Amino acid sequence: EVQLVESGGGLVQPGGSLRLSCAVSGFPVGYSAMRWVRQAPGKEDEWVSSIYSSGVTRSADAVKGRFTISRDNAKNVLYLQMNSLKPEDTAVYYCEMSDKRGQGTQVTVSS
Repeated sequence: EVQLVESGGGLVQPGGSLRLSCAVSGFPVGYSAMRWVRQAPGKEDEWVSSIYSSGVTRSADAVKGRFTISRDNAKNVLYLQMNSLKPEDTAVYYCEMSDKRGQGTQVTVSS
């Protein structure tokens, strides 16, 4: 059974950085496309970034140049490095693989 467990969220000031992690069990992260999505209060899910089995990455325009998705195949972990955070980045962040989703980690950007 595939399980995804996110961590690394927290409260950060505007302009700050966080690195989210998604520990994966039950399937090699390098063998499947994976993505980060987020959900802000009262809003629908928003796709953030994806990484494909080939290593190609894609990011939403809202985070391009600030967020970087990566993975560590040896550790079986997916990452999202978030820099230059803005208040509008506040959301619960989820990692997803196919139809599987973790429990999410809260990111709050506020002064």
